[in-house]
Amino acid sequence: MCDALNEELLPDDYYALGEQWAGNRVPDVLALRERGGRGLPEQPDGRGPATAVRDRPKTTYVVETATEAYLRKKNKVVVRHVSDDRIIALVEIISPGNKAGRNAFRDLIAKVDELIRAQVNVMLIDLLPRTRQDPRGIHAAVWETVTDDRVTVPRQPPLTLASYETGDVTRGYYEPVAVGQPLPEMPLFLDHGWHVPVPLEATYMAAYRTVPLRWRRVIEGRRR
Repeated sequence: MCDALNEELLPDDYYALGEQWAGNRVPDVLALRERGGRGLPEQPDGRGPATAVRDRPKTTYVVETATEAYLRKKNKVVVRHVSDDRIIALVEIISPGNKAGRNAFRDLIAKVDELIRAQVNVMLIDLLPRTRQDPRGIHAAVWETVTDDRVTVPRQPPLTLASYETGDVTRGYYEPVAVGQPLPEMPLFLDHGWHVPVPLEATYMAAYRTVPLRWRRVIEGRRR
């Protein structure tokens, strides 16, 4: 995913790093902007940089808060990268450890809540079965923590892709997926109204091809 973001998707002033510290958090992927970088200036035709999209993303479910001020009722937590370059977005791939117990899951949801309130855009990739910690899925747990409002989510399919856009309002883009279903593109937001579409299926398959054959057989349930 980092390779795809850096080689093809992110504008020149942005870059992605994997497994970097962000305050006291360790995300899977960070998207950062160079200090003093130009950000996302519009082209003469108003489209913006070729790799960033201003159109509203299309996912099965979209939710949003009434106003940005509503999200600031609690104390704002500022998250910074050790290089002092500004964090723009974060990708979190949910692991079994995140759902191993109540405390671990609460820590995960608290981290996402802090990041959203600190105006960091977040993408969550949860391809694990629901557990007692998230019986309605991780998107419901995140959104209801951020807004204190109950959100409707389907029972099936059970796996979750979600992306959260911060700004004047906070929007959540939610796509439920099933085991064996190709992963759709998901928006990773760089600024309010601007995102890059991340090709999750292509990046997953590219990573999977580097897994040794011995372990691919284990994953796929093959003996030889």
